[in-house]
Parts: sequence; structure tokens; C-alpha cells
Amino acid sequence: MLIRLATTADLPAIMALVRQVVPLMQAAGNFQWEGDYPNEAVFQQDIERRQLWVAELAEAVVGVAALTQDQDPEYAQADWDATEMAVVTHRLAVAPAVQGRGVAAALLQQAETVAQEKGLKSLRVDTNSENTATQRLFPKLGYRFAGEITLAFRSGLRFFCYEKRLP
Repeated sequence: MLIRLATTADLPAIMALVRQVVPLMQAAGNFQWEGDYPNEAVFQQDIERRQLWVAELAEAVVGVAALTQDQDPEYAQADWDATEMAVVTHRLAVAPAVQGRGVAAALLQQAETVAQEKGLKSLRVDTNSENTATQRLFPKLGYRFAGEITLAFRSGLRFFCYEKRLP
């Protein structure tokens, strides 16, 4: 598996991946993503900021994650120091055909690498309260549950926060 920075040329594959994932999320009761989010403009901005990573298997994009330092103001609701800079994983998605094969774990490992390169000691992520797959994955990778928050731009949804401290 190859983990690399995304390019604009990857956008069609990324959007195709999102179109595969969103209906499965919604069928499982997870309405974190909808038809208008995440969209191509959001991913293009991530690419321009050099914070969008893709996972490739057999030269096909099978995973994506934005590894940013963007923390929503509501992160202050979680059990962590909201003033501390952290690498925050956003827009994590894995193609249904390869789920369970370590793609998400490899992208989260890249978050650790990015944090180490930036001298940061904290990794953070939030997930919809209905996303049981990520709620099982994050603790396996050393993340601790850091509380439940709501996000103003996703009214009516609850999000669970997780943090991993680096040595």
C-alpha cells in the first residue's frame, strides 16, 4: 500500500470513493456525510494546502484522509486541551471493497508521521456517534475516548472525540 499526498488528478477517484461510501454510511444510520459534503471543492482546498493524503492499492485510490491542524471551536467541549496544536484527521474514507484491510490504519499512521514532522504530540479525530466501525478502530490504534460533542454545522448529530498522545 502506498500512502501519498493527493493531487488534483486524484479528485475523480476521490469523489468516486465518496459516492461509494456515503450511501453505506447512511444505510447504517450515520448521516455525518451527505450529498453536498464532503465535496470536490473541500478536497481541492485540502490538496492546495498539502493536507490531503490518499492510500493506493494496485495504483487505485482506495482511501483518503485530510490531516490538518483544523480544530472546530466545539472541540473545547472534549476532554483534552483545546488550545494545544494537534494533527486532526478529517474526511477519512476507505473504499468498501477494501475495508478491514488496514487502509484506515495506514492513513492514521500517516497522521502520526505528520505530527512528528511538525513536532506535535497530539492526534485527534471525531466521528459520528453512529459510526461503530471507527469507534472500534480508534481505540485499537491507541486513541482514547475524549468525550462527546455537537457541531454547529451538523445540527442534530452527536460526535465522539478520540485523542492519541505521542511520546
